[in-house]
Amino acid sequence: MTAWAPSLGAWLAEGGVRFRVWAPETREVLVVIEGGELHRLEPDGRGYHTGHVPGLGAGGRYRYRLDGEGPFPDPASRHQPEGVHGPSEVIDPAYPWTDEGWGALDPDATVLYEMHIGAFTPEGTFAAAAERLEHLARLGVDAVQVMPVADFPGDHNWGYDGVALFAPSRANGRPEDLRAFVDRAHALGIGVVLDVVYNHFGPDGAYHSRFSPAYFTERHHTPWGAAINLDAPHSAEVRSFFIESALHWMHEYHVDGFRLDAVHTLIDESPTHFLAEYRERLDEQRPAGRPPPLLIAEEHRNLSMVVRPRSEGGYGFDVSYADDFHHEMHVLLAGNLEGGYLADYRGSTTDLVRILRDGWLYTGQFSAYHGISRGEPTTGVPLPRFLHALQNHDQVGNRAFGDRLFHETSAASYRAATALLLFEAATPALFMGDEWGASTPFLYFTDHHEELGRLVREGRRNEFRDWSLFRDPVLRKRIPDPQALATFERSRLSWDEPEREPYASTLRLHQALLALRHTEPALGWGEGARQRAAETDSFGVAVRRERPGAPPLLLVARLRGAGPTGEGALVLMEPPEGTSWQPVLTTEAPEFVLDPLPVEVDTVGGALWLHFRRPGATIFRAEPEP
Repeated sequence: MTAWAPSLGAWLAEGGVRFRVWAPETREVLVVIEGGELHRLEPDGRGYHTGHVPGLGAGGRYRYRLDGEGPFPDPASRHQPEGVHGPSEVIDPAYPWTDEGWGALDPDATVLYEMHIGAFTPEGTFAAAAERLEHLARLGVDAVQVMPVADFPGDHNWGYDGVALFAPSRANGRPEDLRAFVDRAHALGIGVVLDVVYNHFGPDGAYHSRFSPAYFTERHHTPWGAAINLDAPHSAEVRSFFIESALHWMHEYHVDGFRLDAVHTLIDESPTHFLAEYRERLDEQRPAGRPPPLLIAEEHRNLSMVVRPRSEGGYGFDVSYADDFHHEMHVLLAGNLEGGYLADYRGSTTDLVRILRDGWLYTGQFSAYHGISRGEPTTGVPLPRFLHALQNHDQVGNRAFGDRLFHETSAASYRAATALLLFEAATPALFMGDEWGASTPFLYFTDHHEELGRLVREGRRNEFRDWSLFRDPVLRKRIPDPQALATFERSRLSWDEPEREPYASTLRLHQALLALRHTEPALGWGEGARQRAAETDSFGVAVRRERPGAPPLLLVARLRGAGPTGEGALVLMEPPEGTSWQPVLTTEAPEFVLDPLPVEVDTVGGALWLHFRRPGATIFRAEPEP
């Protein structure tokens, strides 16, 4: 681990401010201080321009003029108080931190909670979100996964149109507000994982190519056009730009990790893949006394090398998305085969058990949707390396009306699915509002200028033109306008809901399941830990968690319909010799549902039999017989 200091942007130094910017094709770079003062930066022969402006301090606003063009905001700006097209602001990173005793996020034992700062509270600010963190502490999550906060055009956006990768969005507050949010989270025992986007810049307000066209390469293309340059000339500087952005969040904001967006679009044919370098550099240059950051990859190709250790030739990430779990569960519970990629899934408990065993479903089989073989085997990869979720911002927000899974299926099925998610060994992730079954949708929203907004609106509605419900253009106009303020406002959580029924009961179920996950030794991971799963029938599964020295736990879930457990999992459901299964939690308990329909449980010759009167789940512990 080595010391780190800023090398890009503007930072306080020697009675003034030091500036450094990468502009290799530019002969003259001038810092334009608001008010008219100009200062020339000196080229260093390696494409960087550096200079010191005495007397300037925190709060000073500036831009760069490049060979007479501009002025443009700083690509490494720490704050854009007037928006992404305006001047950059010099920020003092000093903050009265109180998190000296904060520990670390355990890659084997982290429950994630995804949130969008703007929609998490009515105020939509870092400060307001910080006030709600006690709710998450009581819920029992280990870390918040914050959707991208890098500044973007307009006043509301999902965050994936970000352009200022060092600057927290001024729509959510000032830099010190984000620091206070992180500090408060740590005080409550909650880590902060920041969602970051390195595969493209937003379509409005990205001035990086004005500083150098080498930020992009035509060697590769992505859905956004020319790819970010990770393996062509000047790629070393581009890679360092993104890595420095991450280091700045770690050092100046104390964030605990990162979720990298769509890493399958980070195309890199160099000897050391960018993701591997990212892992190594962040580990080496992390803050003194801090553990390595938790790194999560959104990877749709099911490449196990992403989470395999560097010693085995992998990239060394801690967790990879395993969307097969969501897709299989969605088809099983909601029966929806529209939406493209869902056509690859049968809603089968046989396939669900394979996911519970291997982490994901596709390990090299042909995918009809992708038209190619998809995935790699997961042999030797611990189950916590896979992220499972019933929904996230993409799976909710990319539906026409932003409806959540529990809006499409029964409350009983949702309770059973939640019990399975929070019992099994993969890293679980909740989406904000899941914990109480929020009535609010999460829609796709933007705030672009008029012309770009029109294209976004048309593009959004045309995404659904092949859906049977929206083949008629008139019906497609019912899809909410992403540019409308009302679309954004409808996506905000209603915080009166968790205090009343039926939402309060759902919240209590989540709290109880998470408390069980954190206190039952068998639900932890470590040497000798294992998980076994089997289908009880076409609508049910059984999952058994075991760990040396701990009493085994068993979950039996029926995800649809009513009826007895089938015979498919009888061996798995046999208790260890000298013990019997004792119920620990059921989703039909009166504290979790207003109209409970108790699950009938019987043991015949030591075997366990259950009869569900509707979907549900029961968890058992193996306890010594009297």
